[in-house]
Amino acid sequence: MSIYDFKVKKRKKGELDLAEMRGKVMLIVNTATGCGFTPQYEGLEKLYEKYHAQGFEVLDFPCNQFGNQAPGDDAEIHEFCTARYKTRFDQLAKVEVNGEQESPVFTFLKEAAPTEEVKGLKNKMTMKAIAKISTTAQKPSDIQWNFTKFLVDREGNVVKRYGPTTEPEVIDADIAKLI
Repeated sequence: MSIYDFKVKKRKKGELDLAEMRGKVMLIVNTATGCGFTPQYEGLEKLYEKYHAQGFEVLDFPCNQFGNQAPGDDAEIHEFCTARYKTRFDQLAKVEVNGEQESPVFTFLKEAAPTEEVKGLKNKMTMKAIAKISTTAQKPSDIQWNFTKFLVDREGNVVKRYGPTTEPEVIDADIAKLI
C-alpha cells in the first residue's frame, strides 16, 4: 500500500486521487481555524510559495476533533484561510484523523510515521499539556492535536512526522533536500 492508493474528498466536489501527486513532495497537515497554532497557516503558505513551482504541494485537511477548533463548513474554512492568511493552496474536505471515522489516508500516515520528534523544553511542555486534553488520541500513534504535519517525498514515502509545535519554517530545510 502506498500514499498513491488513496482518494480524498475535495472541498467543493469530487475526489482527489493522490496518485495525481506522484512525483511531487507533499506536506500533509490536519488544520483548524480557531487553534493557537492557526497562525502556522502563514508559514505553510510561505513554503508553498517558495517550492510550489518545483513540485511541492500542501494538502490541508481541516479537522474539528480537537477542541472543536475547526467550526463551520468547508467553504467557510476556505474563506477564512484565504482572507486571513492569503493561502493559495486549497483545503480539502474536513476529516477526522483519529478514531472509528478517521480518514484512511491518516491511518496510513500514522502507520508510516507513528511518532513525532518534539524539540525544546517549551514544546515538550506544550505537548504534555495537549496530551492531557486530547480526548481523541487513544493510541500512541494517534494525532495529538491540530497542525500535525507529514512530509512525503516524490516517491510517496512518508519521510517524517512533525508535531503541532513544529513551525513550518523549521521544515523548510527538509523540504529543500527533497526538492
